[in-house]
Amino acid sequence: MSKKVLVVDDSRTVRQQVAGLLAAAGYEILEAVDGIDGLEKLRGTPDVAMVLCDINMPRMTGIEMLESIKQDPRATRAPIMMLTTEGQPSLVARAREAGAKGWIVKPFKPELLLAAVKKLAG
Repeated sequence: MSKKVLVVDDSRTVRQQVAGLLAAAGYEILEAVDGIDGLEKLRGTPDVAMVLCDINMPRMTGIEMLESIKQDPRATRAPIMMLTTEGQPSLVARAREAGAKGWIVKPFKPELLLAAVKKLAG
């Protein structure tokens, strides 16, 4: 049985790129369009092995989603990695404080993303 990875990004193109890469490596992909959608998917899918999450999204940002997960034991205990165009040290620190296990800046190198997912999701 393949491990599930939730990709939370408002860009359909990014979701498709990540989904294609990870599906080819044997992962099952779930997609969410923003932090609110991501939280709903996590609450409804307790066996998610990992979350890849953008920062800048409408309705709820990736940081806000992380902070909500930290407050909600029903959401997930899966590792969360940020996949974003942002690189400011203050955002990285805030994400780590909220529970992010990693940070990859877009555009990403497919081999690095895949290695990170394998390390965190198994």
